[in-house]
Amino acid sequence: IPVDGILMSEKAEIDYSFVTGEAIPISKKSGDKIFAGGKQIGKVIEMEVLHSVSQSYLTQLWSNEIFQKKVFQKHKTITDAISRYFTPILLLIAFAGFGYWIFIDANTAFNVFTAVLIVACPCALALTAPFTFGNILRIMGKQKMYLKNALVIEQLAKVDTIVFDKTGTITTNKKSNIIYEGGTISDENFVLIKNVLRGSNHPLSRMLYDFLPEYNRIKIDDFQEITGKGILAIVDNKEIKIGSASFVNNTILDSSEIEKTALHIKIGTLYLGKFVFQNQYREGLEKLFATLSKEYNIKVLSGDNDGERANLEVILPKRTELIFNQKPEQKLEFIKKLQETGKNVMMVGDGLNDAGALAQSNVGISVSENVNVFSPACDAILDAGEFSKLNYFLKLSHKSILIIKMSFGLSILYNIVGLSFAVTGNLLPLVAAIIMPLSTITIVGFVTFMSNCLSNNRLR
Repeated sequence: IPVDGILMSEKAEIDYSFVTGEAIPISKKSGDKIFAGGKQIGKVIEMEVLHSVSQSYLTQLWSNEIFQKKVFQKHKTITDAISRYFTPILLLIAFAGFGYWIFIDANTAFNVFTAVLIVACPCALALTAPFTFGNILRIMGKQKMYLKNALVIEQLAKVDTIVFDKTGTITTNKKSNIIYEGGTISDENFVLIKNVLRGSNHPLSRMLYDFLPEYNRIKIDDFQEITGKGILAIVDNKEIKIGSASFVNNTILDSSEIEKTALHIKIGTLYLGKFVFQNQYREGLEKLFATLSKEYNIKVLSGDNDGERANLEVILPKRTELIFNQKPEQKLEFIKKLQETGKNVMMVGDGLNDAGALAQSNVGISVSENVNVFSPACDAILDAGEFSKLNYFLKLSHKSILIIKMSFGLSILYNIVGLSFAVTGNLLPLVAAIIMPLSTITIVGFVTFMSNCLSNNRLR
């Protein structure tokens, strides 16, 4: 549910596990307020929208501390450490300079004391990391990589292992070769299939829904989407099952048939056949994985069977680990085990069946065909059209850390040079007062120039 609203249908079952962590669905009746962030698990509902997406509860949730990960902020720690000692050292230098010059020239002594206090600028040090991260955050946003906050940039730079979901992440929901294998389907049954699929958000369901021609809409009496299995719906006391072979109780498949990515159809007691999907992988996938594999450990998780293993082994680098038949909870456990071995893991998924894994990972990125639909458990939303730029964003995060280190060095150098002139009596307080704000402007200008320059040359 992407926006807040009022339920107009008679009743609805809403899963608010994204919000509360409680997986038991909540029953809502007509007139009740329903919030963005819930997942509709019953039949299709009608609701009156109260707020735009930007004002919805879901958008607020993304910034909620519940979904914030406790991370070690290296550069904040460095800044705090320097700031802790900055003032005592500055006062020590000022009094030492005053003590030296007071026996030589009282006027110079007071000038030295004042100039030291003015010219030393902690502002440049304090602004280095926030300005760098803030500018990188803006640059990534312009290129349709939306980060929850600036801290995610530092976490991206620490990643050494990348785990990809398959369906809806490295495959696209917009393109797929779909072949029907089975008995003849009547127009009446096509109407049932199309309307049942309309209530599902699973990538395969959406692809099949878009593939089928338009039919009249009918009322669905009952609708259940069972994770990892399929859809169970009731229309006019007739049971419709769409999903895996085992879910529709089809036991006549041989091993080669089981390996195919397919949605099986059963209406009433009659098994009709299956729609077989020839997955279409995202443009630039092969090149992206070849580049990423040079610096990262790459792994692919899928809830589907291993029918696509042969195709993936051709496309992906040889060292890529492929793991199939993974339920959402198994994906989460897989991430946990990697972290227990000391890995910094980035999970890239579609946010539907891998919200737990996205939340568990050090950095969770939700790839979305529609950026208004995402899981608050993720740290970033990547527009699906920019998927091939993933390596670019990772490199940009590394470069941002380099910019911060260079800025720290520039700030410290400025203070050393300024203080050396001040303590020797060669810097008047008035001149120091002019130079001091210039250091802040210099750092802000340097950070802006470097981050823009690095982002424009595509980091090649």
